[in-house]
Parts: sequence; structure tokens; C-alpha cells
Amino acid sequence: MFTLELKNVSYAYEKGKEVLQNISAELESGKLYAILGPSGSGKTTLLSLLGGLDVPTQGSILFDGEDIAAKGLEYHRRNRISLIFQSYNLIDYMTPVENVRLTARLDAAPVLERLGLERDETQRNVLKLSGGQQQRVAIARAVASDAPVILADEPTGNLDEDTACEITGVLKESAHELNKCVIVVTHSNQLAAQADVVLNLKRGSLQCDI
Repeated sequence: MFTLELKNVSYAYEKGKEVLQNISAELESGKLYAILGPSGSGKTTLLSLLGGLDVPTQGSILFDGEDIAAKGLEYHRRNRISLIFQSYNLIDYMTPVENVRLTARLDAAPVLERLGLERDETQRNVLKLSGGQQQRVAIARAVASDAPVILADEPTGNLDEDTACEITGVLKESAHELNKCVIVVTHSNQLAAQADVVLNLKRGSLQCDI
């Protein structure tokens, strides 16, 4: 069991606009968290801070009680975090299997097929796949990773309802069966309904709904 903790975290852009205000929260392994909030509320910024892609203006982020800056943000990103970006961030000259193998020790093909890709699609160049298929590759790469934390920015945004439901199930299994801490920014009430904890980001503050 570990925790990823936000401790009195605030964040402001260079022009002085404060996006996050004195946020504190503990995010545990073995749970699926959904973060809701209107556009521009700072949800993606919060994920970036948790992932060590940016640093708070004030406060700190801890992993297992230690500030993530202690070992370095690069160490945190490389060893603890697996990210699912809205823009996918796939290596465009590789196939889905090759993309997943970059982060995973598991056999990539079964993971990809479980997420809805056909066997022949797993061997194509990712640029020959649709946006929805590329999204599935990005999710497979994160799920198959050894990293204990998955941070996902709208992972079901480009998917049909049935596929989105399957993806939600996979993320839930990653938390409950693989003991990962899965934190998802989403607008999907369907996904939020499956989460163990729902957090609402409003006016820079984080509120726990359940």
C-alpha cells in the first residue's frame, strides 16, 4: 500500500492567475479516482503536477511520504507514473505492439486485443489507425506498464459507449487487481459512477463527493 499525496498545493500561471488553491488530498493504491470539473478548472494541471511534469507554486507532492523532488522528477516520471494523454503521444513510426513494449514487460498483443484491436491492427503503423484505435494503444501502454500510478486525461473521450465501458473496466481492474493508483480526469458520468472516489475540482479547490 502506498499513497500519492497533495499537501497544501497551489499553482499559478506566470501572469499570476491562480488555478489551484491550497489543495490537500491522499490518493491510495488499489483505488480508481475520477476527477470532475468544468473546462479550465485545472484538472489537466493537477495531473501534470501529480506526474512530475510541472511543479507547484506552493506546497508539495509526496509519494509514500517522500517529496517527489527528493529523488528527482525524472525518476518519479520514469519509475512511478504511466500517463495517458489526450494527444496519445505514441511513437508514430512504430506499431501498437512496439509502442506498448516500450513500457511493459507483459506480452503486448493480448493487452491490445483485450482493448479492442484486431491482431492485424496491432502490427500496423499507428498512423494507419483511427483516433479511437490510437487511444486504445495509449491506454494499453499505460495499463501494461510496471508503474504503480496511472494518470489518465479523458481516456474514453474519443471512444464509443461500449468501448468506453470496456476501458473503464480495465482501469478499474488495474486498481483493484494490480493494486495501482488510477487517477482519471473525465467528463464521463458513466466512468465516474464506476470510480471508488469522485473528486470535484471547483474554483481551484478539490472536493470529495464519495
